[in-house]
Amino acid sequence: MDIKILGTGCAKCGKLYDLVTEVVNSENLDVNIEKVQDMKAILSYRIMALPGLVIDEKVIFAGSIPSKKKLTKILLKK
Repeated sequence: MDIKILGTGCAKCGKLYDLVTEVVNSENLDVNIEKVQDMKAILSYRIMALPGLVIDEKVIFAGSIPSKKKLTKILLKK
């Protein structure tokens, strides 16, 4: 599974990255996590608000940070 955190380095983007990393580590998931900070690359996903969460090239969230419970549920389904 490939996970991308879309964001320009703001506090929310960092918080989402930390949350994803925490869930991945606690569930011992085999995933690649990548921070995408290049605006051209971010705009290619056609989202209007940051941060964005992309899993296997599908936008899951944009403009908000999911709860840990919700994020865990999403990652375990993949």
